[in-house]
Amino acid sequence: MGLLDQKTALITGAASGIGAAAARRFAAEGARLVLLNVAEPALTALGHEFGADRTLTAVVDVADEEATGRAVAAGLERFGRIDVAVLNVGVTGPLGPIATMPVEGFDATMRTNVRGAFIGLKLLLPHMAARGGGSIVITASTAGFRAGAPNRAAYVTSKHAVVGLMRAAAAEGAPGKVRVNAISPGGVDTPMTGTLKTMFGEEKAREMLAAFERTIPLGRIAQPDEIADAMLFFASDLSRYCTGTNLMVDGGLMG
Repeated sequence: MGLLDQKTALITGAASGIGAAAARRFAAEGARLVLLNVAEPALTALGHEFGADRTLTAVVDVADEEATGRAVAAGLERFGRIDVAVLNVGVTGPLGPIATMPVEGFDATMRTNVRGAFIGLKLLLPHMAARGGGSIVITASTAGFRAGAPNRAAYVTSKHAVVGLMRAAAAEGAPGKVRVNAISPGGVDTPMTGTLKTMFGEEKAREMLAAFERTIPLGRIAQPDEIADAMLFFASDLSRYCTGTNLMVDGGLMG
């Protein structure tokens, strides 16, 4: 038996990177999947991996409450329940000093990273509590715990907010046996990391990544499946006594 047999898991930002790795890991453990992403082609391709009988895909901007609500309702209509949610969508946002950072870029980062997670919690906490419990995993970041990072104010602020949101939701969810926890990766080999090449060029991006990896005790950034394994712990009953917890999956970066 798989750790998620007979359970339905909703995953946002599911089309690539950590979200896709979580979908594959959860499917291997028996879960039915409700997969949300703003980009359609990759999402459809991922859904085909698991089959229509086990998967529902929806092209959704998670910061749009009505659209996300329709996707959640479609998942409930198809599978009857949502037992697990991974609120994973995130963007890096603009880079640069606060003094020159566009307010619109700051707002857009907060909209996706914080508002998107808030809407997921708003929609799913009542459903899970009514069914007798569930597990929600939020993708945070070491950036939500570090003393600070120059030129990344939007992203750092959003991840501090996500950690606070997780803790508040865990306190609210506990009476209904809904557990809410967070995973905080450091560097991960995902398309988001690949945006460095677009911003700075391939050679500069490679130098930046190498310098970052030298600060990690394990000497490398993570692969998405390594983050998905940690998410599986929180999604499954292995973590049945954990809520309001953040797990660093960072190769020792914050040690």
